[in-house]
Amino acid sequence: MAIKITVKEYKRVDLVEVGGRVDSSTAPQLEKALGRIFASRRYNLVIDAQELDFISLAGVWVLISYCLRARCFYCRGDIRLAGLSRKITRAMELAGLDLLFKTYSDSIEAVASF
Repeated sequence: MAIKITVKEYKRVDLVEVGGRVDSSTAPQLEKALGRIFASRRYNLVIDAQELDFISLAGVWVLISYCLRARCFYCRGDIRLAGLSRKITRAMELAGLDLLFKTYSDSIEAVASF
């Protein structure tokens, strides 16, 4: 299954809508999209995962990597997650990633948090 990535730029934050499956074959597409945003020196991101069916460890590593880059002293940004399914939320909690990422029920709430 393919991955769908849509980026919407707002004043203080970029909204990245991710749909489909993020696995080892599609994670590079997510990494490329986030890289383009960072290249334009925008470091506050909301990942809207409402349409995300599955994310593998490869996809999670992309999110972790960019979250750490966003939070560096130079960037002073953050990545927040919105609209995660119950299954993905549970997996993130089991991996301890709920301590790294702030999560929100929807993208409107997440965008407003910046």
